[in-house]
Amino acid sequence: MEVQDKSNSSPSLSERAGERLTGAEALMRSLKHHNVKQIFGYPGGTIMPAFDALYDYRDTFKHILVRHEQGATHAAQGFARVSGEVGVCLVTSGPGATNTITGIADAMIDSTPIVVIAGQVATPFLGTDAFQEVDLVGVTQPISKWSYQIQRAEDVAWAVSRAFYIAKSGRPGPVVLDFAKDAQVGMTEYEPMKVDFIRSYDPDPDVDEAQLQAAIKTINNAKKPLALVGQGVELGDAQQALAAFLEKADIPCGCTLLGLSAIPSAHPLNKGMLGMHGNLAPNIKTNECDVLIAIGMRFDDRVTGKLDTYAKQATIIHLDIDPSEFNKNVKVDIPLLGNCRKTLQRLTAAINVNKHSEWIESFAPYAEQEYNQVISKEVCPQEGPLNMGEVVNAVSEATANEAILVTDVGQNQMMAARYFKFTQKRSIVTSGGLGTMGFSLPAAVGATFGAPHRTVCAFMGDGGLQMNIQELGTVMEQQAPVKIVLLNNNFLGNVRQWQAMFFNRRYSFTPMVNPDYMKIAEAYNIPSRRVVDREELQDAIKEMLATEGAFILEACVVEEGNVLPMTPPGGSVNQMLLEC
Repeated sequence: MEVQDKSNSSPSLSERAGERLTGAEALMRSLKHHNVKQIFGYPGGTIMPAFDALYDYRDTFKHILVRHEQGATHAAQGFARVSGEVGVCLVTSGPGATNTITGIADAMIDSTPIVVIAGQVATPFLGTDAFQEVDLVGVTQPISKWSYQIQRAEDVAWAVSRAFYIAKSGRPGPVVLDFAKDAQVGMTEYEPMKVDFIRSYDPDPDVDEAQLQAAIKTINNAKKPLALVGQGVELGDAQQALAAFLEKADIPCGCTLLGLSAIPSAHPLNKGMLGMHGNLAPNIKTNECDVLIAIGMRFDDRVTGKLDTYAKQATIIHLDIDPSEFNKNVKVDIPLLGNCRKTLQRLTAAINVNKHSEWIESFAPYAEQEYNQVISKEVCPQEGPLNMGEVVNAVSEATANEAILVTDVGQNQMMAARYFKFTQKRSIVTSGGLGTMGFSLPAAVGATFGAPHRTVCAFMGDGGLQMNIQELGTVMEQQAPVKIVLLNNNFLGNVRQWQAMFFNRRYSFTPMVNPDYMKIAEAYNIPSRRVVDREELQDAIKEMLATEGAFILEACVVEEGNVLPMTPPGGSVNQMLLEC
């Protein structure tokens, strides 16, 4: 791919064309030029020149010193997901760089725009197995949108501009810049640069007119339409366009895990979450609808279940900005390539006003069945230990459903997704595609910087917390106001549930022997409270939300609780289990 620099910004007096700078200084100027305000990082040998340059930019950038490079990537993801901006990481070579791999892969599969800048040994030592050398470009090419090694100081401004353009445009994702040490100390004539065109890369394609007309006709003729709402709606800033489309055509919808806050939870056309642990009605109705409209989602296996039986009766319309998603998992009848906001606006302008009252009313019996058999027992138990869903629901209600939800992975994730409610866009931050335990704590830190005026509630299990527990140090140092809700069941709960349901309750290495989290909180100077009795829950939540800054609420929940409903592995979406 080649770059045409169509529109270089006019340099300011402090950024004069032809001014000679080191490559490290050029990096700082370039980040400033791209309006970066926060950098999540960890210094080390080969990136030291860049950190030395950063010292003079302390009034320009807020550098958040994480306690592990994986934490830097997840924090950058949390920042990006709630702000819509690019998250930036700055780390060293070798293990510093390889520690970012999980976060890069996570950002790739969940379409999160981050730029990871890593130090590298000087170019004369490349390929010699020098101290802390690793082929970062080779390692990250399969899991990033673009991975590039900067070997010359004069390439810094171009590489940074291209990185930001690629990371944020089209389907967002991670970009990696491998910054050789001699390129950091070498001199160059710096000039700000803006890359906004790459040959063979079309991040904003126009929708095909014939396909659009076919979709309009199909939607107008639909008797039982169903929309599947994915994160692409959030990424494309299409929340209002989505609501207008659904309301005009009177189409009910279900949301993927990452698409949950794209439409308010209480919207009458929102029928709940899709997928393995989603709501009963939208899953069953997927196999009853006559037209299925997938909007910014990728037909993940946790949503589709058994592909051989998935929506075979329906005409499928798929709106997506990434052509590789068409027909990848599910055969699509009408692909609509493009930014879903623009596509939805064009569809809405052309479709008929419609009513599907009888079809929409048919969702109600399934919702009532799920409430009676699952939800009421989870959220309103009469006795016994605390339930996860009960705690989640209580926290959500206490925040008037206006908080940002950050989750880890496992039962805590599914319970939080089911029972936390949303009124605002960009309000869920979770590891969807990769399922990264340890994600929530650093991601929540990043979210507090990306949305500083909103409450950030981070739910995690005892297993996930311990995977990146060192980031409590970041919370302490930055005074990040994360409301941490630890759902402690003394198990690796999700694996234990599968062991109970499908492996004859053979709990192979899933019970957890846990530390005293209250003592850990005290060591990090974070206020905390442990709740065992149901009668204390509301008061503890009130204390957590009233406390300025961070707080750890440990809820001791039922040890062998299960997330229901559940589509069994290999099952169809209309075969959900309501009990086990």
